[in-house]
Amino acid sequence: MISGTNSIGYTSSKKGKVTFKTFNPKENKNTEWTFYEATSNEIDDAVELATNAFKVYKHISGLRKAEFLEEIATEIEALGDELINTYCKESGLPEGRARGERGRTMGQLRAFANVLKEGSWVEAVIEKAQPNREPMPKSDIRKMLFPLGPVVVFGASNFPLAFSTAGGDTASALAAGCPVIVKSHPMHAGTGELVSSAIIKAAEKTGMPNGVFSNLNSSGIEVGQQLVKHPKVKAVGFTGSINGGTALYKLANERDEPIPVFAEMGSINPVVILPSALENDSDAWATKYASSITMGAGQFCTNPGLVLGIKGEKLNGFINKLSEEILKLEPTCMLHPNIHAKYQEGKKELSGQNGVTVTANYEKDTNENTAQPSILKVSGADFLANTKLHKEVFGPFSVVVTCENVTELENILNHLEGQLTGTILGSEDDLEKHTNVVDALQSRVGRLLFNGVPTGVEVCSSMVHGGPFPASTDARFTSVGTSAIKRWVRPVSFQDWPNKLLPQALQDENPLKITRLIEGVYSKN
Repeated sequence: MISGTNSIGYTSSKKGKVTFKTFNPKENKNTEWTFYEATSNEIDDAVELATNAFKVYKHISGLRKAEFLEEIATEIEALGDELINTYCKESGLPEGRARGERGRTMGQLRAFANVLKEGSWVEAVIEKAQPNREPMPKSDIRKMLFPLGPVVVFGASNFPLAFSTAGGDTASALAAGCPVIVKSHPMHAGTGELVSSAIIKAAEKTGMPNGVFSNLNSSGIEVGQQLVKHPKVKAVGFTGSINGGTALYKLANERDEPIPVFAEMGSINPVVILPSALENDSDAWATKYASSITMGAGQFCTNPGLVLGIKGEKLNGFINKLSEEILKLEPTCMLHPNIHAKYQEGKKELSGQNGVTVTANYEKDTNENTAQPSILKVSGADFLANTKLHKEVFGPFSVVVTCENVTELENILNHLEGQLTGTILGSEDDLEKHTNVVDALQSRVGRLLFNGVPTGVEVCSSMVHGGPFPASTDARFTSVGTSAIKRWVRPVSFQDWPNKLLPQALQDENPLKITRLIEGVYSKN
């Protein structure tokens, strides 16, 4: 049952007078639920509770935290059809997508639980004392990772489950030992409330401290701003627009004590088509990319919004086939009228730029808030001269750039902003012949793909979902996969510390039986 209240630890609260509703984009009307925006006092209460919870939670064993994460997954599953139906109402996304995203969300939680059970993620390093070393003795020095403190997580509009209330940011922060305060996304506040109830039930069942998790509602930016500026908040996780992410990053760095903001933002995910791909598989790639561009109404941060190739009849054939195939696909509903309006604005702006040709634009009648896909074509010279063409249009939209030669293609890659992904289509011989192109692309992205599509992000320890700015605010980290835990920790060294008073991960006896770096050698001894 959705109440519309805020969750401050184990307590429901609705002290404010400002309310809002979520929106059903398929039916083009408000949902039946009313939500109460968090007040300044409620924000302070949530942060204070999280600060006190941190004093306890950071000392809870990895095994108990793993039990907590696994119980969250169990409780999310127990929400059953109510969660699925609410998700679909608030997003306009189909049931299959809802069930798939729920599965991914539970999978992420269990993956981090496994990381905690194994335990080596703390990166314990031991260097023993050398009292007889000349010319000076060496102290016993040991190091490991410790949690930062309370973390604020902003829910994402396009993934109501996997990147929101119990998504990757929350799962990784809780795994690291940090209490989490979620600023629920206003487009799916009902979904967020249901997931919050699952997290809170799991916390109570597993004996976690009150305040280890809170969920706050807001339809505007004020609650998020107050959270980021709060002196007891120690880090921020965000998935969304470049404007939103950079605004939070600026706020966090203007504090008396600046804090890290790990924001995953915009990306046009360039795709480079090398000669052999057009020789052998042109039509197949065109068909596959038509599906990738329109997947989820184009509302993926890994949507392939830029395609680069060498001009000629082969590339023209690819463009024609891509344009033909994308118009065969039934357009789908976008997440919200505001997102649909921004898509229409962005598409119109780029379509009207000098040198741009519209090769496909869906023009049949559609329902309200439905995204009509579009493909544009532009020369390499015009693309380089006009940075407006480099911007992300969030939706089923892509720009194909016809380059004069490989040199111009490489030049374009070197002038792109940071991206989440970069894809190369071709043969192994192409990769060997065009190492400069590969190097240029690698310098701009967090993930390189060969002969694939960028839509779809595997949750695993080797995944990097991030990239140079503005793809993310810190290219050294990922927001997907088990390595995401490293965003919420910092290293601490212990020098000449009594063995029995060291954290267990650093004690000589290795009671946790984890892998450690001992005198430069990885060992479980």
